[in-house]
Parts: sequence; structure tokens; C-alpha cells
Amino acid sequence: MKKAFVIVLLVLAVLVAALSAAALLGREDMALDAKARAKLPGAFLTLSQGRVHYELSGPEDGKPVVLVHGFSTPMFVWKGLAPYLAGKGFRVLRFDLYGRGLSDRPDAPYDADTYDRELMEIIRAAGLKTPVDVVGLSMGGAVSVNFCARHPNLVDRLVLIGPAGMPQKETVLMSLVKVPGLGEILMAGLGGFTIRQGAKRSIVNPELIPGFTAEFTPQTRYKGYKRAILRTLRNFPMFNLEKAYLTLGGQDRKVLLIWGEGDVIVPFENSRKVLSAVPQAKFVPVAGAGHMPQYEKPQEINPLIAAFLAPPPAPPPAGQPAKAGTGPDA
Repeated sequence: MKKAFVIVLLVLAVLVAALSAAALLGREDMALDAKARAKLPGAFLTLSQGRVHYELSGPEDGKPVVLVHGFSTPMFVWKGLAPYLAGKGFRVLRFDLYGRGLSDRPDAPYDADTYDRELMEIIRAAGLKTPVDVVGLSMGGAVSVNFCARHPNLVDRLVLIGPAGMPQKETVLMSLVKVPGLGEILMAGLGGFTIRQGAKRSIVNPELIPGFTAEFTPQTRYKGYKRAILRTLRNFPMFNLEKAYLTLGGQDRKVLLIWGEGDVIVPFENSRKVLSAVPQAKFVPVAGAGHMPQYEKPQEINPLIAAFLAPPPAPPPAGQPAKAGTGPDA
């Protein structure tokens, strides 16, 4: 009996030590305030729930495209696609969702309404003319689908990359962090490490993209990041947006669905559920890619998205042949 008690104490001691070490490595020791922003790259807009980090690129009269990133990786995930589209003549807006990147971590629920409002407000604040095209990745795909369902006249074409929102099996850890009290303890101790590891799993061959961790980690140092992640897990309908998908499927809207065949974050099998709800979607599976094919295989994905978003060339005046080199891939 005494020996068993000692073993339990040793196990608890090791667990406490591990949690303490993880908490130290994943500490939030920086404030995201005006003083910090003065030294940070990029631009900021003040919306109703806080300051949002964003970038506008491409010609002012270009067709507007909004890029919405996923659950934990901020807007750097678009660093290949954004300049590519801008170079093709699009007006491109990419930004950090609340709680991520260099955007504020407001005391908000981080639910569907939070991100619907942020997307609506930043489109207006950035001066984009609607309807806009939207490209949504993972949770950003779910945000985008919900936005189309709620505001159908504000969006033209939609690109979804491994989108969340359809039912899938919840991990044990995800279930545990939703428990009041326990979730705060787990997030404080293991949150930083777990989030970073999950982000790495998004990529099939992370060794081929060595700078990912260096770009991902800084956002985790700013106070409020873990709280935002925790509240998103608890309040955002990550696996429960079937109605919004069905609404999208009933709209007269062009949709492109891209999915990495090696996706282990939002399983590739979920593509069937999306296609069932949105039958008009053009589906492109990507071999050798995981959860972020546009980041892993930009040379393959960027031209595909640009061609889909570009409007068809205007027909020539009657009696005149079409000019060479005027199509979307010219």
C-alpha cells in the first residue's frame, strides 16, 4: 500500500514537472499593445472588437479577393498565394483572425458570430467593393461558408481548402479542454506545445519547409493567445456547420474545393461530405500534400486558384477575333 502511494506521488511529481516545463516553454510574456505594434511589420485596422493586422496588395482596381486563414496558423500561411494573386492583377486582402498572429486577443466568445463580424468589418474597413471572392483554409473555410450562407450577396466566387465545419471525430484532448477548469489547466501547461505540434502535423514534409516553426511561434508569446484558442475550441462550431454548407449548396455560386490527400487535421474523407452538401463544387484532390496544400505546393495550387477566380475574358466586338494572350492564364 505504501509502495503504491509512493508511485502515485512520483507520477504526480513527474506530471507537475512536465506541465511546468511545458508552461515555461509556452509562456505568454509579451503584451500586444501600441508600443509593441510600433516595432511590428504590417498595417493595422481598428474594428469593433479590436485592432486587426492585415495586408492589402495588388492594384486598387483589381478584382477583390479575401484570404481567411485557419485555426492556429496566422496570415503568413498565404505568403505564396497573396503576392501571386496580386501579380495577376487581383486586389488581395489577407489578415490575422482575432486571437492569432498580430491581431488583438479581445475578451470575446470566439464563436461563429465573432468571426463573421470580423470578416464583414474588415472588408468594409479595407475599402473593398462587394461582392468579393473569398479563399478560406480549414477553420477559415468554415468561417467563409458561414459568411456566404449569411450574406450571399457579398461574395462572388469561393475557394475552400480543407475546410472545417463538417462532422468528424473529436480527439480526447479536444474533449478534455472543453471541460470548465480542466481546460484552463491543460491549456496553461500543454497548450503551447500541443498547438505547435498540431501545426507541424498540417504539413506532410515539414523538413522541406524549415521556416514554418520560426514564423508560427512568435504569435504564441503574446498574452491572450491560449485563451483565444481555448474559447474557439469551446464555442466555434468546428464540426457543426452542415446547415451552412447546405445553404451554400443551394446558392448559384461557383465553388472550388481543394483538399490535400494526406490531410490528418481535417480528414480527406470529409471532402465527400462537403461535395454532398455543395454538389456544384469543382473538386481538386492534391497528392503529396496535407492540410495546407497552398503552402506546401504553391507552384501547383496558385495558378489553379488564380484561374478559377479570374472572370472569363470579355467577348470581342461582333466581327472581330479574340486577341491572343487575354485569358486568365496569359
